[in-house]
Amino acid sequence: MKRNMELLAPGGDIDSIKAAIAAGADAIYCGLDRFNARNRAVNIDFDDLNGIIKLAHRHQCKVFLTLNVIIIGSEIPALIRLLNKLVNTRIDGVIIQDMGLFYILSTYYKNLNIHASTQLNTHNEGQIKFLSKLNASRVNLARELNIHEIKALTTVAHNRDILTEVFVHGSYCISFSGICYMSSVHGRNSGNRGRCSQPCRDRYSETLSGKHFPLNLKDNSAFFDLKELWDAGVDSLKIEGRMKQFDYVYTVVNCWKKHIRAFYNHGRITGDNGDLYKVFNRDFSNGYLKGDIHKHMFIDDPMDHSIKHLSVIHDYSSNDTREKAVTDLFKEKADIVGDVTVKISRLSIEKEPLIITISGKFGTPLHISVQTPDTVCDLMSKANLEHPSKNSVKYLDYDFLMTRFKDLNHTGYYIKHLVVDDLEPNLFISFNELTSLKKHMLSFLNGPEKISGPVEIPSFKKKSQLDSTPDLGVLIASRKDLSLCTTTRSDIYFELPNDFKHNYSEFIEIFRENADLIPWFPSVLIGENYAAAVAFLEQIKPKRIVTDNTGIGYEAYNEKIPWIAGPYLNTANSFSLLALKELFNCSGACVSNEISKVQMKSLERPENFKLYYSIYHPVLLLTSRQCLFHQVAGCEKERIDDKCIKDCEKSTSIMNLKTVPLFINKTKGNHHRMYHHTHFLNTDIVRDFAGMYSGFFIDLRDIKTETCVGLDKSGVITLFENLLKGNSVSITDLKKKIHPTTYAQYEKGI
Repeated sequence: MKRNMELLAPGGDIDSIKAAIAAGADAIYCGLDRFNARNRAVNIDFDDLNGIIKLAHRHQCKVFLTLNVIIIGSEIPALIRLLNKLVNTRIDGVIIQDMGLFYILSTYYKNLNIHASTQLNTHNEGQIKFLSKLNASRVNLARELNIHEIKALTTVAHNRDILTEVFVHGSYCISFSGICYMSSVHGRNSGNRGRCSQPCRDRYSETLSGKHFPLNLKDNSAFFDLKELWDAGVDSLKIEGRMKQFDYVYTVVNCWKKHIRAFYNHGRITGDNGDLYKVFNRDFSNGYLKGDIHKHMFIDDPMDHSIKHLSVIHDYSSNDTREKAVTDLFKEKADIVGDVTVKISRLSIEKEPLIITISGKFGTPLHISVQTPDTVCDLMSKANLEHPSKNSVKYLDYDFLMTRFKDLNHTGYYIKHLVVDDLEPNLFISFNELTSLKKHMLSFLNGPEKISGPVEIPSFKKKSQLDSTPDLGVLIASRKDLSLCTTTRSDIYFELPNDFKHNYSEFIEIFRENADLIPWFPSVLIGENYAAAVAFLEQIKPKRIVTDNTGIGYEAYNEKIPWIAGPYLNTANSFSLLALKELFNCSGACVSNEISKVQMKSLERPENFKLYYSIYHPVLLLTSRQCLFHQVAGCEKERIDDKCIKDCEKSTSIMNLKTVPLFINKTKGNHHRMYHHTHFLNTDIVRDFAGMYSGFFIDLRDIKTETCVGLDKSGVITLFENLLKGNSVSITDLKKKIHPTTYAQYEKGI
């Protein structure tokens, strides 16, 4: 076999990183204490990073750093300071989600490899083309895809010199990644900020199906699908688990590594996955990968399944026999911990000492000798040492040189001794000469890569405020609401479904009959449904669109159709707006509803670019490719088929232990969605940000929550139109007619 698949392991802390290396991982992904999507993991300090990189590279293992959260504008300066240090390490790649960070890296930090995070929910070829234009070198594909979809996308990616990465082991999410807001809305812990509190694993009031954990999926394991992943051309096999302990990481990586080696040697699957059951698991499923999405992918217990697995595979003759087996398993677990502890104790990330000797006399070059425990590097300045002029305020003495060379301590080394005994006192050399020498020293310590100086990113100019009344956009999703096109002057947007292919001709007809109707494309469009959506775009050529899917955004850009980035693209900073405008000719963007009033203040819109915000809508918690009725109200079918997505139309709810209902809504042609118990209503933003927003959206789709509306849709539109015209009475009227509601995210943000 000519090619190898990379085995990519999680590193939530230093011990887990060492365990992954000891087990033979080809690469590790880990995060710092900021800007990564596992903030609840221990994570690592930047001071440890170079030691980790050095240790990993010594064992032919790569290190990828996770910066995979959406970025708030006020955080950009801190982010740039981090990148200015990171760019001069030997990091092998950075994993990111935020579009603004894509723009910053591809514009200013071209020597960093960019990996697209699973948070970007990449599931169609247009998204891969979009990410290619953002200079992504690798894409982590959505966990919900089947092997045929993975193979098709891998072919597209390879044609654009992009590698693909697939999660093969660890936790499944019930929701498509990046568009899950459940933790954010209910606990102020945004998954898009690395603080997911996993409410999907929580206990709920007993459902009609008798379940207490109705959203809890088994763990993902593609262990016996290795050949199919190989045949699909997948480049990297990713293990989930930055919240897991080091013994878990070692066991899983070791098991997978042996399995992969056996496959290379024999060309067939020969492994045993028994070791995977000896560490934390919720039992395993490969339902998504097989394209067999069924009710047995759920398990009504989020705790460790190891003990239960013993009972499943063994027919114990007595309780004593069972208890002995359980005792033996606990002993084996303890032995694993002890064995791995010994292995990782032999691995060190400690920085190695440097002895720097500096010498020189007047009229001669400055000589620097850098000594590591293994080798020596000698450097000479191009210019000669001089006596300082009257304007010079710094001599070349110990304190000055230690300050100038302090960046060497951010490598895998630290300055143990700085020797200046043979440096003639009261001499001077130019700042540029010292900077050049420092770059050579960094290059010697970090490797041959080009050393980059600090990047200063230009700030945004404050834009003048808009003096026109903001537009009102109204979102509908039903034929019966098309009459609104003729009864209001507001723009009417029609949400298109996830399952586009079955009713393609119907939607062509709707938009041809209603020339002013504006299409709104959903977040998820997979396979043939994406192809049908692209065909629709090409055939109708609408005057503009809104899309929550970057694949459709890319096609609109190609077709020169004006497009607006929807709210579920999680736009939260000015560089994201700049990326959309400059790279994809986007005409405007909806600002994320997750961010607060305070966080919004750092936003600056680019020239000739429009900002939008949704001020009234049902609050989406999650979107799932699974059936959410199996564990809640029951379903006559064991598995999802094409007719389920196309025809199923149901609603139900589950109740958390605080007696707050969560509403499950399944409409024809769409995946299952879950909503907060009340709608979002924010009238404050119209006043708070007067002159900033070009338009506001209201969502009048028929989605049931506890919010009651005391007038028809035309009346609702009229009240919102009056609000945008500055009629203060309309605020009181809206709150009387639409209640209860929430706007907590606008107050608290992420």
